[in-house]
Amino acid sequence: MGGVSGGPPATTVGVSSVSESSSGTTVSGEDEVVDLCRDLIRIDTSNYGDHSGPGERAAAEYVAEKLAEVGLEPRIFESHPGRASTVARIEGEDPSRPALLIHGHTDVVPANADDWTHHPFSGEVADGCVWGRGAVDMKDMDAMTLAVVRDRLRSGRKPPRDIVLAFLADEEAGGTYGARFLVDKHPDLFEGVTEAISEVGGFSYTVNENLRLYLVETAEKGINWMRLTVEGTAGHGSMISKDNAVTELCEAVARLGRHKWPVRVTKSVRSFLDELSDAFGFTVDPDDMEATLVRLGGIAKMIGATLNNSAAPTMLGAGYKVNVIPGEAVAHVDGRFLPGYEEEFLSEVDRLLGPRVKRETVKRDKALETSFDGALVEAMQNALSAEDPIARAVPYMLSGGTDAKSFDDLGIRGFGFAPLKLPPELDFAGMFHGVDERVPVDGLRFGVRVLDRFIDHS
Repeated sequence: MGGVSGGPPATTVGVSSVSESSSGTTVSGEDEVVDLCRDLIRIDTSNYGDHSGPGERAAAEYVAEKLAEVGLEPRIFESHPGRASTVARIEGEDPSRPALLIHGHTDVVPANADDWTHHPFSGEVADGCVWGRGAVDMKDMDAMTLAVVRDRLRSGRKPPRDIVLAFLADEEAGGTYGARFLVDKHPDLFEGVTEAISEVGGFSYTVNENLRLYLVETAEKGINWMRLTVEGTAGHGSMISKDNAVTELCEAVARLGRHKWPVRVTKSVRSFLDELSDAFGFTVDPDDMEATLVRLGGIAKMIGATLNNSAAPTMLGAGYKVNVIPGEAVAHVDGRFLPGYEEEFLSEVDRLLGPRVKRETVKRDKALETSFDGALVEAMQNALSAEDPIARAVPYMLSGGTDAKSFDDLGIRGFGFAPLKLPPELDFAGMFHGVDERVPVDGLRFGVRVLDRFIDHS
């Protein structure tokens, strides 16, 4: 990606007052969360990573309008034309306390409508779910946050402490034009913030009729997106070549892509495995995880990816004509490393690639890990238990990355807590960046209730 421009000055959206439905009935957060989610999905915020998408400006303006309607003074920050984020601060009962950040991104990965049962930007409600790109990643949490905040402000319920709301651009391409821009250029927005909640956590995993685990993200793998280049000797395709760049690169990429990385159990993964052992009544052996993963069903792929480093080849490019041996071949690899294992990861990558391959880092970001304790964690557990008596909050590691990496630079301790009570048969992990992404209507309403309780005790 190119550099970040300063963009136009931040704008403040004017305040209006829409607190009732057209019938005059007061609207609750539970009442409007589905419509908010549908509205957000219908705003195409596809992020191709090169500014070719429609941009997040429309979503930023929508969010700002919804916040202004209940008396806030949201500000829109545009880091590049169309790449906009919305930020607002809610004054708490005790402004002297450290503030809480609730952040979400409004951009989504692209979707091919021909592959979907319902159009990915229709926000259609069918089979008890809201369908569309972003339904779980993460316009559901954006909608729940808006619904809770609007309900609290309409009814005059201040949070115990200041809350900063951030609806961000560009998370799906690394956050350069969203969270990273705000942290680097406008850190004052987050003055006094010490803790944060955001995506990919707080979702349920039903063990049995007496126990439902809610996975709270306390760690996430680091990112190292790599560009691999091999230079060879260009020539005619009919000639025998011992210096073919395509051959050399493909062999190196195959070694990397097929490599079986050793299991490395971090603090968060160990805590999660201990919780599994207790829940299922058997000892989990990290060196033989296949049996355990089979029992986990839909979340097995998500959990399995947190047991080791990984390097997935994703793009290849070389040549311009079938009878010409190119002088250069290029590949891109999505590398992810566990907290504390970056050096080991890079050393092994270089060993597998060999001396002929030039490795460049396209994007690198840190791994994160925090402990699963403190008043904020207690507030999560209490809020979940109040709405689901068999709930147990447990820590886990996310195999991907979030905007929490940027906010960590400001000393903000982040958790993934976007609470959803899910039907056991729903392949929730498969919804992320997948076809037919959808979120249960009941899950959205559950999330509103839990977030509201959580704020009261946070």
